[in-house]
Amino acid sequence: MKLIAEYVDHKIEVLTEAREGGGKNHFIEGIFMQSEQKNRNGRIYPKAIMEAAVDKYVTEQVKTKRSVGELNHPEGPTVNLDKVSHLIEALDWEGNDVIGKARILDTPNGMIVKGLLDGGVQLGVSTRGMGSLENRNGVMYVKDDFMLNTVDIVQDPSAPTAFVNGIMEGVEWVWNNGIVEAQEIEKMETEIMNAPRADLYETQVREFKNFLSMIKKSM
Repeated sequence: MKLIAEYVDHKIEVLTEAREGGGKNHFIEGIFMQSEQKNRNGRIYPKAIMEAAVDKYVTEQVKTKRSVGELNHPEGPTVNLDKVSHLIEALDWEGNDVIGKARILDTPNGMIVKGLLDGGVQLGVSTRGMGSLENRNGVMYVKDDFMLNTVDIVQDPSAPTAFVNGIMEGVEWVWNNGIVEAQEIEKMETEIMNAPRADLYETQVREFKNFLSMIKKSM
């Protein structure tokens, strides 16, 4: 399975509620996921597949208050508790859209999010999941093994720079005795990490092109 991250191209609303004893709670609310339409990454999530993944996530994570997410995407599917910024409190369907609501927590990363929101910074959300893809007439469809890991708070990424931050999307993830392990793209990571500062951008672009070529070969 591949690690699949999807930035949502919709504005997220910021809500605040006064706390007893002073202070306020911060919430973000809006479209967290979309089905049945091609997203900016050229992928389509059939509604039935997304429904199954969302239902499982709500049952196992939201209802048990384990549905935490991070500020920015990490390099794998596992949620790192030391980087958690918010708790997803609701995921509800409206047509083909999943409307989410998340409460910003008083964690170190949560306080950063609150400061950014209070300062007027526009943040977005991005889903993080695992699954396989199928090419249908040039469009990548997410298959029925898709699992939703969480929804993270991010800024709008852009390629090829975002490729460096999102290189782990190209890694094959496998279950090994209940543990998720990565089959590393060692050459690409090594080339970027070892590139001289003066050649860093050119190296990023070259490895981004290599990455695209690798994807085309796997289709």
